[in-house]
Amino acid sequence: MKENRSQFIWGLKDGVPIGLGYLAVSFTFGIMAKGMGLTTWQSVIMSFTNLTSAGQFAALDIIQAGAPYLEMAAAQLIINLRYCLMSCSLSQKITGKTPFFHRFFIAYGVTDEIFGVSVCRQGSLSPFYSYGLICVAVPGWTLGTLLGAVSGGLLPARLLSA
Repeated sequence: MKENRSQFIWGLKDGVPIGLGYLAVSFTFGIMAKGMGLTTWQSVIMSFTNLTSAGQFAALDIIQAGAPYLEMAAAQLIINLRYCLMSCSLSQKITGKTPFFHRFFIAYGVTDEIFGVSVCRQGSLSPFYSYGLICVAVPGWTLGTLLGAVSGGLLPARLLSA
């Protein structure tokens, strides 16, 4: 129990730079999403469920083009396929005794940056370390989107169309 807490705190500490970086990038996404007609909450939900900037920015173009859902699904699959490979690599660092539900939640939070930090971690990877990373990164990404969408709603339209 004490070891899990320690791992979680290390994850939080290591996740701070990731969360701050995500805040800046997702702020831009929030502004663009608002400018393309998404509501603030649609933008926030999109960021909470899809932790990939490439996937989200591509989705905006696909939504704006009025493309069918199948095209959106195919694009997201191709863009995010790399996360399957990253998850396979990280699974080698997780002990065989780690329950499925921990693996499932770790997989939700795999991003390029979280993968990079996790793969460089010495020894086996604790789910609680990953949860610490995720608990900083996801709110950073989602909050940045919220702030950008709110700010995008305040900016004049002529600034958003440039």
